[in-house]
Amino acid sequence: MLLSVIMAFATTSCNDYLDVNKNGDAPDNVEAYLYLSGIQQAYFGIYWDIRATGPLTQMMGTSSYANYASHYYSAASDAAGESWRMVYWNQGMNLENLINQSMEAENWHLAGIGYAMKAFSWDFMTKENGEVILTDAFVPNQLTHSYNYQDEVYQQIRDWADKAIELLQRDDATNYATKISGNDWIYGGDISKWIKFAYTVKARNLASLSNKRDFKEKYYKEFKESVQKGFASPDDDAAVKLWGGSADAAESAYNNFWGPYRGNLNNVYWQHDWAVQVMTGTVPEYDADGNKETIENPAHKNYPYKLATTQIVCDTTRELGHFDPRALVKLATEDGNDVAMLDDRELLRNFTFVGSGFTAAGGPVATAPMYWGRREAATSAKDGAGRWLYRDDAPYVLATYAELMFDLAEIEFKYGSKADALAAFKAAVAADMTFTERYMVPGTLNEVSKKMYHAGDKLSVATFDKIAQEYLAGPYVGGLTTGTLTLSHIMMQKFVHLYPWGAPEAWVDQRKYFYDVEYTGDYPGTGNGWDLSKVDQKKDSDPTKVFKGFYLAPAQVQGRKGTYNKDNNGSPCFRLRPRYNSEYMWNKPSLEQLKPIPGTADNYQCSIPWFAYPGDQPKN
Repeated sequence: MLLSVIMAFATTSCNDYLDVNKNGDAPDNVEAYLYLSGIQQAYFGIYWDIRATGPLTQMMGTSSYANYASHYYSAASDAAGESWRMVYWNQGMNLENLINQSMEAENWHLAGIGYAMKAFSWDFMTKENGEVILTDAFVPNQLTHSYNYQDEVYQQIRDWADKAIELLQRDDATNYATKISGNDWIYGGDISKWIKFAYTVKARNLASLSNKRDFKEKYYKEFKESVQKGFASPDDDAAVKLWGGSADAAESAYNNFWGPYRGNLNNVYWQHDWAVQVMTGTVPEYDADGNKETIENPAHKNYPYKLATTQIVCDTTRELGHFDPRALVKLATEDGNDVAMLDDRELLRNFTFVGSGFTAAGGPVATAPMYWGRREAATSAKDGAGRWLYRDDAPYVLATYAELMFDLAEIEFKYGSKADALAAFKAAVAADMTFTERYMVPGTLNEVSKKMYHAGDKLSVATFDKIAQEYLAGPYVGGLTTGTLTLSHIMMQKFVHLYPWGAPEAWVDQRKYFYDVEYTGDYPGTGNGWDLSKVDQKKDSDPTKVFKGFYLAPAQVQGRKGTYNKDNNGSPCFRLRPRYNSEYMWNKPSLEQLKPIPGTADNYQCSIPWFAYPGDQPKN
C-alpha cells in the first residue's frame, strides 16, 4: 500500500499536487452544512460585548471596561467591537456561503436556518451599533462601503426572518442524515423550533419599536402574529451548547467565556449595586435633595439605608412569597461557601448580597464578591467548574420564551388589553423561574479546601422550586391585578430575567425609554434632559418613571453625582461604535456622512438610534 502511495506521488507533477485549492486562504467546495457549527459558535461574541453593555445597563460594575461604565469611550479601540466582528467576519461570508450554496442545491431547511441566524445576528448588531453597512456588505472590490440607516435595516431583518420561515416550511427532499443535527448546537436540527425562532426574532425586533407613535397602526398586528407563532414554552429557548471540560478541554474556548477556567470575570467584573437592589428588594429612598437616610439600628444590618416604600420585584421580609429565589442563583454571595447543599430556607433568606460601584468592587454597602461567589486574587487556583451561567459548560443564551412574554406584556399594557398584559407578565415570571432552574448545578464540598466556592449553586433545585412557587403566588406576581400592574413591574422583571446574559436587550429597553430622563418634547438633548454637569432623571415617585431606583452616574442623587466626559456634551451613551480596525481604519469617508451625528465625531456614541425615536430619526 505504501508503495502505491509513493508511486502516485511520483506520477503527479509537483504543481498539480500543491494546487489543492484555487483560494489560498480557504478550501474550495466546502459543503454548506460544514459552515453551520462555526457560525453558531461565533455567538460567543455576544458575551464578549456584554463586557460593555453589562456596565452600560448597571448589570455590572467593571474596572476592565471602565470607559463603558462611564458612558464615554473613544473610537481608537476594538473594545466592544465584537458584534461588528461577529456579523461581518466570524459569520460573514461563512453564513453567506451556507445560504447561497444551500439555495443552489435546494437544501431548503439548511438555507432557512441560515436566514434565521442572519436575521438574529443583524438584529443584535444594529441594536448595538445603529447604522450599519447593509447594501454594500460583502460586495467585493470596493474601497469604501456606505452605511444604511436603521429603518431600512430593521425591515430587512424581518424580511430575512420571513424568508427563513418560508424555506423552513417547504418540503425538503434532501437526505441530511446527521449533517444538520450533528452540527446544530442550538436545536439539533429540530426544524419546528427553528421556525419558532424566526418568528421570535421578528417579535423581538418589533418590540424595540414600542415607543413609536405609529406602533399600533404599523407594527402591532405583525408583532402579535409573530408572538403567537414564536416560542411556546421555555423548551423552545435558544442557547448555543458548549463542550466545557475546564482544564481538560482540548481548547480553552470550549469553556464558557464567563466560567472560572477562563477567568474573564475574575476581579474585574462585579454585580452592580442597582441590580442587587432590584433583586433583593433594597432600592433605597432618596429625599428631596437626593440623599439616602442612614438607619442607626436597621432591621437588616446589611442594608443600612431607609428603603423605598414601594419595591417592584421583592422585599426583605421573611414572609412566604416575598423573597425572590432568583437572587440566590443569579447573584453572588460569600455566604454559604462551607455548606455542600443548602436546603434551610430560613438560612437562605438571610444571605447577604452586595453590589459594586460603577468602576470598582466597593459599593454603597460593602465590597461585592466575584460572580463565582467569593473574593479572590486573580492568580488563585480555580476550585470547580463554577455555577449557573457562570459555569465552564454553561451555554450561550440567545433568546427565551420568558423574554417573549415580557415583550408581549409590555405591548399589551400599552396598546392592547391590561388583562392580556397581566397574563403575559405572570407567564413571563414563571418562565424565568423555569429558565433559572434549568441551568442550576447544586454544589458539593471540595474534599481538600472543605469549601464550595466554584463548585456549583448553593441550593438544591427542589428548594429553589419550592421558594419559586411561593413567590409566584405572592404579592409581587400572583397578587398583582390589572389595576395594580404597572409598566415598571413588567420592565424591571424583564431586567431580572435578562440578567446578565441579555444585557444587550436590557440596554435596548433603557434607551427606548431614554434612561428615564426628564425632558420635554419628543426626545431629550443638551439643555433638555442633561447639560455638561448633570443628567436630569425622573424621581422614583414619578409614576411615569419605568426603572425605579435607576440613576445614571451624573444624576443628582447620593452616589451618582459625577459627570461624563466633556466630549459627551452631557449625554449618556446610546450606541456602540463600529469596529475600529475595519471602519475607522478603512471606511472613514462613509462614517463622516452619517447623520445627525457623524460617525467620526467625538460624541458619536451619544447619537440616538432610530428605534428609540417616537418618529423618524432627525437628519440634523
